[in-house]
Amino acid sequence: MDDNHSLGQRVFHHIREDILSGKYDKDEELKEKAIGDELGVSRTPVREALRQLELEGLVTIIPNKGAYVVGFTAQDIHDIYEIRSVLEGLCARRAARRATPEQLEALEEIMILSDFKAQRGHFDQLVELDNKFHQLLYEASQSKVLEHVLRDYHHYVERVRKVTLTVPKRSIESNEEHRQILMALKEKDEKRAEKLANQHIMNTIKNIDSYGWEDVLSRHSGEPEA
Repeated sequence: MDDNHSLGQRVFHHIREDILSGKYDKDEELKEKAIGDELGVSRTPVREALRQLELEGLVTIIPNKGAYVVGFTAQDIHDIYEIRSVLEGLCARRAARRATPEQLEALEEIMILSDFKAQRGHFDQLVELDNKFHQLLYEASQSKVLEHVLRDYHHYVERVRKVTLTVPKRSIESNEEHRQILMALKEKDEKRAEKLANQHIMNTIKNIDSYGWEDVLSRHSGEPEA
């Protein structure tokens, strides 16, 4: 039973990753047999994964027809970022109180490497460093609930982040915002850390608004514009 549960979760995470990365278009049918053949599994774990994805709002299942990708609208992304801004603020507030010296040192190392990559114009590599910064911030809050929820929200908007963070101007701004958050953590300034982290996420929405939602949502890769 444990093996079946583990298999089902692997299939679920694989399909969800494909949806969030933009492999499938909005309203595209997710064919159980094709996915099962691709993953080397029967239709049963695929069917169960699709039901779970329906509960998450990523898939809609139409009886006697099939499962289809719901996709994200601009409003969905706005909602995710607004909720995330509040939770990231709370996370930073707790991290200012609870972060260990080792975690602060690791965040500092990420900042140094981010500066190095930004100076050389390696903006695509800043996406992974941005991931590491936020993941470590979540861990530093020492709240399993916050960490779990924020990891999911962070993952949901990964495709959008790949587009915006490969824009040089936003990459540099984001890097500086991380630096300010880290300074507040080091100073154990809970209120300032919360405010900065909240604003950091809201700035992303402003950036996407200026960039153009239709373009962001239609791009499946994180390649910067020429």
